[in-house]
Amino acid sequence: MAAPIIEIESISKSFGAFQVLDQLSMQVMPGEKLALIGPSGSGKTTILRILMTLERIDGGHIRIEGEELYHMSKNGGLAPADEKHLTKMRQKIGMVFQLFNLFPHMSVLDNVTLAPILTKGVSRADARKRAMELLDMVGMSAKADAMPSQLSGGQKQRVAIARALALSPKIMLFDEVTSALDPELVEEVLNVMRKLAAETDMTMLLVTHEMGFAHDFADRVLFFDRGRIVEEGKPDDIFRHPKQERTQTFLRKIIAAGHRV
Repeated sequence: MAAPIIEIESISKSFGAFQVLDQLSMQVMPGEKLALIGPSGSGKTTILRILMTLERIDGGHIRIEGEELYHMSKNGGLAPADEKHLTKMRQKIGMVFQLFNLFPHMSVLDNVTLAPILTKGVSRADARKRAMELLDMVGMSAKADAMPSQLSGGQKQRVAIARALALSPKIMLFDEVTSALDPELVEEVLNVMRKLAAETDMTMLLVTHEMGFAHDFADRVLFFDRGRIVEEGKPDDIFRHPKQERTQTFLRKIIAAGHRV
């Protein structure tokens, strides 16, 4: 058996008096496609932000490829990670956000080439070549010279996916990447993610309310509530035959709201 690429061990996270993660433990295997579902405030997005080191944990351990994320070896023991260690670990992970976060003053091509040039020392020529390959993959090569203000929401999100891929991460995190899009633009972004899932061996974690897509995309689905994993299993087991009453209630509400599962 391969070792997990992500190991989360008894992590806790609070914002003030609100405990958003409560002694959470989980593992993700290399190449696994994981969907995180559950009500708002259940901790799904916080997990992604913690993996991306945008939020710090209050307790517990996270290991990426067996290496501590928030700790490092020092004097024969573990010490809190310094910025150098976090920067090194961060390069293994890419994240696509709900609201694109493109640089508005830079062209599509420059948005995709900036990080490899700055963080990995890639030459401008090599970064541009790779960026054009990625933009072609997400169907955006014709817009390489456009500015973000000239793009639709779906186009911006596809550029954001290309930008995250430009650093060749081993793990990709997707946080509600279609929730800010008009309904007719959702499918073009989901199609790019389907292609990524089918054609790459990247480990992918997806937080979404698109239950039909989660069913088709994921190898495993985790249902969260109040900072804990209430139920997990294969998509058919979770969506067609959920065992826990809390999962059943959540899915009934999703279906009543008109979502496909």
